[in-house]
Amino acid sequence: MDFWVQLLKLLTETAISPTTAAFALAAIGLNVHFGFTGLVNMGQAGFMLIGAYGFAITAMNGGGFWVSLLVSLIACTLFALVLGIPTLRLRGDYLAIVTISAAEIVRMVGRSSLLTNFSGGANGIPGGQYRGAFSDLSFLPPGKTTILWFSYENTGVNDWWTRLVAWSLVALGCLFVWLAIRSPWGRVLKGIREDEDAVRSLGKSAFSYKMQALVIGGIFGGLGGIFMTMPASVQPDGLGRPTTFWVWTILLLGGAATVFGPVLGSVIFLVARLFIVQVTGQFVPNWILNTQQTEQFAWVLVGVALMLIVIFRPQGILGNKKELSFNV
Repeated sequence: MDFWVQLLKLLTETAISPTTAAFALAAIGLNVHFGFTGLVNMGQAGFMLIGAYGFAITAMNGGGFWVSLLVSLIACTLFALVLGIPTLRLRGDYLAIVTISAAEIVRMVGRSSLLTNFSGGANGIPGGQYRGAFSDLSFLPPGKTTILWFSYENTGVNDWWTRLVAWSLVALGCLFVWLAIRSPWGRVLKGIREDEDAVRSLGKSAFSYKMQALVIGGIFGGLGGIFMTMPASVQPDGLGRPTTFWVWTILLLGGAATVFGPVLGSVIFLVARLFIVQVTGQFVPNWILNTQQTEQFAWVLVGVALMLIVIFRPQGILGNKKELSFNV
């Protein structure tokens, strides 16, 4: 019984963690790209890494929070422009190949030994060097606050302040998507997703709208990268190809082209994975699956789940099959 009680506490703590919020932000950005515009962006981790580096490098050089945030968002915007100008006329698989390659370029440049004094190289940038710019904004009193079984420092590394800001941004992101997609601008994006040629025939610049979507979704990805690394450190290998695939799994699980799908998908994805790891580690003997193999087994099940979602429910939990399908 104690195991199940502790597991429940652990799962609920994961559900409200900054990492879960960060994945939700990145998935909201990918939702703008793919769910509403039809852009197959396989390099969302690149935007996350750009955002994290932009914030961390500026903050550790005395930029302050707002300057660091502005530099991060500008860096994500420039990356979207550099990536989008030559590639947004590509469709489907070709765009996917280009975006995943661009994200890998960002990761390899970030871990280059030539940039060790700038980006930390393969070792990355410790959180203590840039977290202070964010923590200094906290209006919460010193000390620790306990709500039910959730007990964290008000301001620190694993704290309430980071959770409060991260989940507030997720709520604002959902509100933005809800308002934007009901506007004329959002209807054009959905038109591009369904039939780009028809949108062009109406005198709309599909390239311009796709570029706007790429920039906005990339900014959400950058914000996700900032809060992904806020409690820990900026590690280039920690935001590589697997991160993009996890964000895609979250989006497809919750439902693309929905407002709350990325949030629901993020919570379910991380909670379910932790549940598998904990239960397997508790009940499967170590001689069958050790700790490392248990982690790998969890990812195998996640991969199987993704395949089943794509085959049997491509619209996800909250999605509408009439609006979005892998067969269109």
